[in-house]
Amino acid sequence: MSSANLFFRSITLALVLTASLAACGSHRTKEEPPPLGETFGAEDTYSRTYAVAPATACEATRRALLGQGYVIGKMAPEAVEAIKNFQPQAEVHTQLKVLTTCVSRADGGSIVFINAVQDLYALKSQSNSASVGVSMIGSVSLPIPIGASNANLVRVGSNTVQNQDFYRRLFDRVAFYLPGTPANAPPPPEPEGPPDPVTQKQ
Repeated sequence: MSSANLFFRSITLALVLTASLAACGSHRTKEEPPPLGETFGAEDTYSRTYAVAPATACEATRRALLGQGYVIGKMAPEAVEAIKNFQPQAEVHTQLKVLTTCVSRADGGSIVFINAVQDLYALKSQSNSASVGVSMIGSVSLPIPIGASNANLVRVGSNTVQNQDFYRRLFDRVAFYLPGTPANAPPPPEPEGPPDPVTQKQ
């Protein structure tokens, strides 16, 4: 084999190796889509800043939730947990749980974090055994519609509410109950609910 052919083959091999390494590198750095669309972006959907102490902000949140028919389950100086029940259909029960945490800021104000979780329960017939067929998800003791027998309300779906308008309205209600709000100020629109209904699993 001539020296010219050897040189040509060496150049070709080097180019092939360079292309392969480049392809491998691009494959390793390719970003995968975030799980379930979670991007941890800069949107402040679940939090607002207020120029009051955390305990004051949480008290305003408690009053806002009470004004919308929520039952306060747990209350602490810097945390509130409230629940509201819905009955969209005769055999479907929806429960909306709102969790609030109030955190202090260096300037004396506070950040209020609100997270709403929506659970969907469906009426399931109970067999002779103790199992209701969806023990992996769980069941709860909730009021059964009149006329129903040998059945339980079983949780069939759960999700975190992501409706930005729901949170915006709720935070507006919180601001309405903060100290310094004019007595004749019109109340903001009420939050609609339950938002983002959970699709019932078959």
